[in-house]
Amino acid sequence: MAKSIQMDELTLGVCYYPEHWPEGLWEDDFRRMREMNISVIRMAEFSWAMLEPQEGVFDFSFFTRVMDLAHRFGLRVILGTPTATPPAWLTHKYPEVLNATKEGVLIKHGMRRHYNYSSAKYRELSQRIVRNMVNAYKDHPAVIGWQIDNEFNCEKNVFYAEADHAAFRVWLKEKYGTLDNLNKAWGTVFWSQTYTDWEQLHLSQTDTPNPHLALDEKRFISDNVISFAKLQADIIRELAPQHWVTTNGLFGHLDNHKMTDELLDFFSYDSYPQFSSVFYNDNEIAPLLDRQWSINLTNVRSISQNFCVMEQQSGPGGWVDRIEMGTPRPGQIRLWSYQSVLHGTDLLVYFRWRTATFGTEIYWHGINDYHNQPNRRVREVAQVGGEFAKIGSLIAGTTYQAEVAFMQDYNNNWDGEMDVWHGPLQWQSMRSWFKQLQYRHIPADSIFLRSNTTLEDLAKYKVIVYPHSAIMTDETAELLTRYVEQGGKLFLGARTGYKDVNGQCYMRPFPGPVAGLCGITVEDFTLVKGKVNAAELQWEGRLSAGTKAVGFNEVLSVQNPEAEVVARYSTEYYQGEPALTRRNVGEGQVWYLGAAYSEPVVDGILDELGLSSPLVDRISAPAEVEIGIRASKDASYAFLLNYSDKPVTVQVKQRVTDLLTGTALENDVAMPAYGVMVLEL
Repeated sequence: MAKSIQMDELTLGVCYYPEHWPEGLWEDDFRRMREMNISVIRMAEFSWAMLEPQEGVFDFSFFTRVMDLAHRFGLRVILGTPTATPPAWLTHKYPEVLNATKEGVLIKHGMRRHYNYSSAKYRELSQRIVRNMVNAYKDHPAVIGWQIDNEFNCEKNVFYAEADHAAFRVWLKEKYGTLDNLNKAWGTVFWSQTYTDWEQLHLSQTDTPNPHLALDEKRFISDNVISFAKLQADIIRELAPQHWVTTNGLFGHLDNHKMTDELLDFFSYDSYPQFSSVFYNDNEIAPLLDRQWSINLTNVRSISQNFCVMEQQSGPGGWVDRIEMGTPRPGQIRLWSYQSVLHGTDLLVYFRWRTATFGTEIYWHGINDYHNQPNRRVREVAQVGGEFAKIGSLIAGTTYQAEVAFMQDYNNNWDGEMDVWHGPLQWQSMRSWFKQLQYRHIPADSIFLRSNTTLEDLAKYKVIVYPHSAIMTDETAELLTRYVEQGGKLFLGARTGYKDVNGQCYMRPFPGPVAGLCGITVEDFTLVKGKVNAAELQWEGRLSAGTKAVGFNEVLSVQNPEAEVVARYSTEYYQGEPALTRRNVGEGQVWYLGAAYSEPVVDGILDELGLSSPLVDRISAPAEVEIGIRASKDASYAFLLNYSDKPVTVQVKQRVTDLLTGTALENDVAMPAYGVMVLEL
């Protein structure tokens, strides 16, 4: 069972940096926060230089004064351990704590995330500052919890300091025991890479490393981060067991599920939906834009069903040299806030109270502008605060409801970072499924397949999409088979099942361990890229000319008469050959597509399945509206979020009440641009 935050009501907070402002502003800041129904502040995660201005000299008086005043105003405090930004005295005196580039050049002080997790000295000094900090603040009545570090692996998720190479060797010795085992796992007989001494081993420092080394490197980085976080979590558990412990992500090369299971009370996330709008493809038809951020929130929910958003976007984002975002339009901050709440957030903390007037983030705007005068962002957050006060006790603790799930796993995600023969397919397929489900108002969950995943974990979903699991074990294939037999519908895709856990290719017909389950093998294949064209598809029994089989084309060969051909290729040299198959197994079905999933293909499949919105009999809404349900045993609440910049009309077929306004709704209901409704079902 995923660990979840435990809140009695939806709670609003804000990131606060008192060290950036004259002390004379604090009281007015706290007064205005309370007027806006903000009851939590998060601070101190970048404060090491203040807390330990000289080595071994500590001063905790500043934040004590801040928390004393915050407590007077009824504000609760989340403290961040400051290890994301070591002070200059530390990196100057102990350069071995610095991270290094792939070329081995030390990354100098001046930014953040410029340290490495492996340095014994950095671990020692991190433990010391955390122990002293927790001792200083553990009994303060305002403190409710701790955030470990800040955004592990953000900006830098590869490490090449000498300490990292040494730690990697230790990790490899523990994993493999002998060099013979390592050489076999890595296939080092290829290109005469065989290792004869542990000291010959290094983290990858070439653009095209041994792929099996590269996969293990990411596993090592994840374990190394978790071991660094554990040093801090253990201190907090020892000294302040009454406080909860979390950290904020998601970033690369870190198994957040494992870290949460082993160290945290729940996981936290930093939600900036406008990132999706900044990097979208201009040529895309009906783009999701900021709505795409729901994919990330869905992934977070697989770690903690109910979670904290430690940083919620409250203004335009940008550093002085990158990440340019326009100002959120009126209503978007509120919309994004409820996007987070729909997907499981019970504690929502805005970034930040006031925009910094100095430093790298002077353009990463908060609720208040530099001038500190009222603005529309302040008014919009105050509206959310008032609404949380009204509905918060009803919504908190309810959970997102879905019968469809995307499945993925860290091994394939990490292996796919370098492998262009399967890596790009994952995002293409997941996004296509998510997009079409969104536009049809069908909620979806995310599952990360792990060693402890059980049939019970899978069986609660009617449909699971696990599209391009190149790394596939026989044990996983057996679990998937049992899922299908008990009634599930499983969707697989090109490049499934041809690698083992080391990333080596099986000497068995594709799709390897699940070939028998699917009742097919792959007769021929081609990567679709450049001048190699994607074939078109022809669905059996209906017209579908022009639909492309994108990303990869596998020519399927039916081996079991129970496997039915659903679509064939209609162009290219494999014209007429099977492209999409379906096999009934027990009470369920397994589908195999010899390509990546595209929006038209997903639409065709959804039509075949007859999947519809869980609210189809009660609410009809245009595609621009995201619909989801949070529910408990006793109550259900439908969230309707309009991502359009224009008003839309929703048809309410059975009378319901909008909790935000208290209005009874029936028949045609107008939603404003970026409007939100929370309906009691």
